[in-house]
Amino acid sequence: MRSLRSCAVLLCLCAAAAAQTVYFPEPGERWQRRAPAQVGMDAARLDEAVAFAKANESSAPRDLQEQHYYSFAKEPYGEPLGPFKTRGEMTGIIVRRGYLVAEWGEPRRVDMTFSVTKSFLSTTVGLALHHGLIGGVHDRVGPYVPTDHFDSAHNAKITWDHLLRQTSDWQGTLWGKPDWSDRPPREGDLKKHRDRERNEPGASYKYNDVRVNLLALAALHVWRRPLPRVLKEYVMDPIGASNTWRWYGYENSWVTLDGLQVQSVSGGGHWGGGMWLSARDQARFGYFTLRQGNWNGKQLLPAEWFAMATTPTAAQPGYGFMNYYLNTGRKSMPGAPESAYSHRGAGTNMIYVDRENDLVVVARWIQGRAIDGLIRRVLAALD
Repeated sequence: MRSLRSCAVLLCLCAAAAAQTVYFPEPGERWQRRAPAQVGMDAARLDEAVAFAKANESSAPRDLQEQHYYSFAKEPYGEPLGPFKTRGEMTGIIVRRGYLVAEWGEPRRVDMTFSVTKSFLSTTVGLALHHGLIGGVHDRVGPYVPTDHFDSAHNAKITWDHLLRQTSDWQGTLWGKPDWSDRPPREGDLKKHRDRERNEPGASYKYNDVRVNLLALAALHVWRRPLPRVLKEYVMDPIGASNTWRWYGYENSWVTLDGLQVQSVSGGGHWGGGMWLSARDQARFGYFTLRQGNWNGKQLLPAEWFAMATTPTAAQPGYGFMNYYLNTGRKSMPGAPESAYSHRGAGTNMIYVDRENDLVVVARWIQGRAIDGLIRRVLAALD
């Protein structure tokens, strides 16, 4: 009897251990699939979610350079500096418990991802912190960067945290783009806007790609090698991403480091460039952030980094580190848990990350107003 009881206990322990095993996708195409029922999802409701996404494709031109001239090119100094491409079909991926459950569109097609690039950029800053190249996010940036970008009394106060949260109100020009020319007021005196008194760093939030590109330049000076190579070595290769992704800068964003010309990459596709990658690689990155930097038992980036990245910004509680869009107060996505967040960019490009439900959803070229509807439908498919 005692032997039978011991065997029963052992079987229970083994079953519990098996239930706790976390699956991580194999590199490349060797990503295991599961039927919806195998991961606790209803197939019919999942089909409804996919059909909803397909029915809400973005109405913007697929020629993304043409789209640029309809939008950002209207700004002062709005001319493009980096490459563009024509996008593919409305595309999506649903991952539950690490397994592929649904895919549609062109999941292997390499496309621009616009401001989702910022999440890759902030990751390189997190890696610099992890490797001891930055002492702390509240360190001032100026002492790390041997340029004049942080010489003024205002700019000298700016910390890594301010740049990561888009609360620096940095003043200056980078790659031919003045800070004030990015998303200026639609009405009013531009000169007055340009010459306004600057807010104390940390006091106000402003989404500004000139300052994002400044963070990329600062990170480049810290690493002293191209950021795409940093990302490839420490994240993209370890998580099994494809070799098709590319990260571009601008035609004039070259600097000299150790006698070599190195391109400072852009933090998005505002003026072209940024990360170009497949939805499959986006899903891997989303799963990497869902697992808080752990990949198959190896901690590629400390969990503490993700805790900081998902802490609401005082001046904008719906934003963490770039580009973590938080669901604080369930304002961003009312149908999702408050703990959920998304990496988001124009297009709309979205990587939805939901740790409560062990769920990652990638949606590319979907109308922004349809995002909450898609997530509601995916969550409704959960048992």
